[in-house]
Amino acid sequence: MTKKSLLILLVVGAAIAAFFIFDLRQYFTIEFFVEKRGIFDAYYAKHPVATAAIFFLLYVAVTAVSFPGATIMTLFGGALFGLLLGTVLVSFASSIGATLAFLASRLALRDWVQNKFGDRLAAVNAGVEREGWFYLLTLRLLPIFPFFAVNLLMGLTNLRTWTFYWVSQAGMLAATILYVYAGTQLGQFEVSFGLLLALSLLLIFPLAARWAIASYKARKVFAKWSDQRPRAFDYNLVVIGAGSAGLVTSYIAAATKARVALVEKHKMGGDCLNTGCVPSKALLRSAKLLSHIARAREFGIVQANVKFEFADVMQRVRRIIETIEPHDSVARYSALGVDCIQGTAKITTPWTVEVQTTAGPRTLSTKSIVIAAGARPFVPPIPGIESIKYLTSDTVWDLSELPKRLVVLGGGPIGCELAQGFARLGSSVTQVEMLPRLMVREDPEVSQKIRDRFMAGGIDVRVGHKAVRIETQSGVHRLIAERDGRQTPIEFDHLLVAVGRVANTSGYGLEDLGINVTPQKTIETDDYLQTLYPNIYACGDVAGPYQFTHTASHQAWYAAVNALFGTFRSYRADYRVIPWATFTDPEVARVGINEQEAQEKKIAYTKTVYNIDDLDRAITDSEADGFVKVLTVPGSDKILGVTIVGEHAGDLIAEYVLAMKHSLGLNKILGTIHIYPTLVEANKYAAGAWKRSTVTHGQWTALAAFQAWRRGAGGFGAVLRALIAVNSDKRKAYSDESAPAH
Repeated sequence: MTKKSLLILLVVGAAIAAFFIFDLRQYFTIEFFVEKRGIFDAYYAKHPVATAAIFFLLYVAVTAVSFPGATIMTLFGGALFGLLLGTVLVSFASSIGATLAFLASRLALRDWVQNKFGDRLAAVNAGVEREGWFYLLTLRLLPIFPFFAVNLLMGLTNLRTWTFYWVSQAGMLAATILYVYAGTQLGQFEVSFGLLLALSLLLIFPLAARWAIASYKARKVFAKWSDQRPRAFDYNLVVIGAGSAGLVTSYIAAATKARVALVEKHKMGGDCLNTGCVPSKALLRSAKLLSHIARAREFGIVQANVKFEFADVMQRVRRIIETIEPHDSVARYSALGVDCIQGTAKITTPWTVEVQTTAGPRTLSTKSIVIAAGARPFVPPIPGIESIKYLTSDTVWDLSELPKRLVVLGGGPIGCELAQGFARLGSSVTQVEMLPRLMVREDPEVSQKIRDRFMAGGIDVRVGHKAVRIETQSGVHRLIAERDGRQTPIEFDHLLVAVGRVANTSGYGLEDLGINVTPQKTIETDDYLQTLYPNIYACGDVAGPYQFTHTASHQAWYAAVNALFGTFRSYRADYRVIPWATFTDPEVARVGINEQEAQEKKIAYTKTVYNIDDLDRAITDSEADGFVKVLTVPGSDKILGVTIVGEHAGDLIAEYVLAMKHSLGLNKILGTIHIYPTLVEANKYAAGAWKRSTVTHGQWTALAAFQAWRRGAGGFGAVLRALIAVNSDKRKAYSDESAPAH
């Protein structure tokens, strides 16, 4: 930070400090104006120009230094100068003062903030660059957000000074008139129709301004399509995609008696039912049974043998899919009132969707549209990959023979689950990950525990290896992987590509409509899941930022309700508490932040760890491996995040999800009865470990002295001395099970 910046901050800080130290707030109250009203009126009658000039300069100063007195001064202006002159004085003084505050913020803090948080502000900077004037106008017209905060925050952006001034002058005018008018009525100091009208207008204005802004934006984006808007619509809602997000959206729409069409080009149920969650968990269950049989001696069984065919395992996977299919079937949703259409959808105007069906094209007109098109496996452009028949999480389920040598490319959740599953079924698995560890989004000890388990299970884990190319010689396939400049050939019979998924955004007409995609290749939406067009929404994997079935369903509620009822009330999608799990063995589940995220974001935390090898039920099940790690606010039981590694971690995390969602702390979990013996007791023991960590050495000493005194083994003076000593070591926490505070 430069000397100039520090000087500006020092001057502004000194002014604000003086405001509170000398109690200048007393001069910015209605009571003060009432008491001195006669003096003000008399002085204004004798010196009208001087009074107006003093008021103007004082208003500029108050606004420039962001004192909390502008609203009262606006009312003063109306009461003292009347509606016309009061509006002129306040309008120009507030705009000039706001611009000075804007410039002070820019000179003092913009460079420092942009250098430190530029990556996080990239979206904000892009928005300001594109339509900064409109963003500012919106904030000015909706006086819910404090004007002084708008001045300071906009100064941190690249918005031009002249643009800031004229938009502020225009944008604050309507609110200024209302407040000045309210001041003219307050000047009468009696309840009158005019006063009630002024107060009513102040309450209604933000709602009216919001409606006006929304109408303006809608007219602007719909302008080129206005002549193609149908007079009436076939449907209230057309949903594109019948995966988790599309099914929930359609269900909610049908439940509210809306007429809804659901378009799916492949299979009902989407990826989760057909190629994702359901088949993978079915495969992992069979693989886990085999792992238990291999561990028979641990369970006191001398010998256990098993005979199986891979084809039968895959048949079980398909049978499970068929069992669940009716939940997501055309028959079920048709019975609910959803018009299910098989075909490929393309949005042709903001109100029409053209569907290519086997019977020919069909055009649907609709009031609103929800895009829930899902995602697909990403296949990196590795030289030579096009020459082999590689597998993805979509196509691996077509296998009828077990791969003898399987290379799994990718160390994320999908790659880890399938690598362990196929290894337990008998494949010789090599897992190749470009990054330095598996499951890189989790904390390092989580990655290490999974890697250790994989290697113990016979998986050849190659982290820090980059796939360079694929070669085929004499019918033998080789992946050439590079690490530290050295290339290593890895032979395989099948290659499973599991390096992530990419949203399905092409082919739906988004480019023709001008709907943008994000740098992450998902559809660009706002907090309400609304796209560029107010009646077109996106949810699920195609919208991001999460690619989980449960978050797709979660978003679907917001998309459906906003699309159907957004004219009257809209809801921001709530991402505050998002849990997820990776179904390896042991399972890894998380909610909230973990340690590496807390450190990256410089969030202070206290860490508590409970090791599951101490848990009775885990010991009886021969699954005594893993831990519960809880991050809390220092000095508080408020939960910031939880990571669980162990048997059924995906189930155990639910208690913490509930606690975080409803702001319950570890004390509440500690005070809840948990059935013995169960795995979920681990949550209570983790809370107990946290509680013990909050007790200081001095408190233990004082308690011991008190109990000794009660037994007659010590004097009361020892108790008093121990109590006095407690304050000396309040910061020294004692716990033999909890990590020290970070």
